[in-house]
Amino acid sequence: MALTAQIIKAMAQDSLPDSDLFLVDVAVSDSPARPKITVLADGEQGITIDQCATISRRINKRIEEAFGEEFSYVLEVSSPGVDFPLTQPKQYQRNVGRSLKVKLQDGTEKTGKLEEVTETGISLAEEIKQKGKKATYVPVQIPFGDIVKANVVISFK
Repeated sequence: MALTAQIIKAMAQDSLPDSDLFLVDVAVSDSPARPKITVLADGEQGITIDQCATISRRINKRIEEAFGEEFSYVLEVSSPGVDFPLTQPKQYQRNVGRSLKVKLQDGTEKTGKLEEVTETGISLAEEIKQKGKKATYVPVQIPFGDIVKANVVISFK
């Protein structure tokens, strides 16, 4: 049996210690000698280092049971950083009120304040800048299916 992201995802899903936690991404490198497993998890209120450690221990135990004690790998469990794009509706919900940069299927980009998250998409107060004038904000509805990539915009103002 080969180690795949799908297998690790199932192990990780069963290893979440709290019901408000969810998986964001699971990746497994294709190195046959010593694959690197990366598990990104988050929670409605964020995720603590202790929760990451619990997930890591539980996944380690499951890998050991499935592949044996001699199986060599590197496991990294963490929260997604600010540079990691939003992929789950729960992540968008956590970021209501923050500025997002959203790249759409048609190649356009929209930047604005995330106002609301619905079952089908997001409401964004898009920032429209005009030279020499103050920026205006226009409400825009964006279905999840139209979003290629969405990142939180970090402002140091």
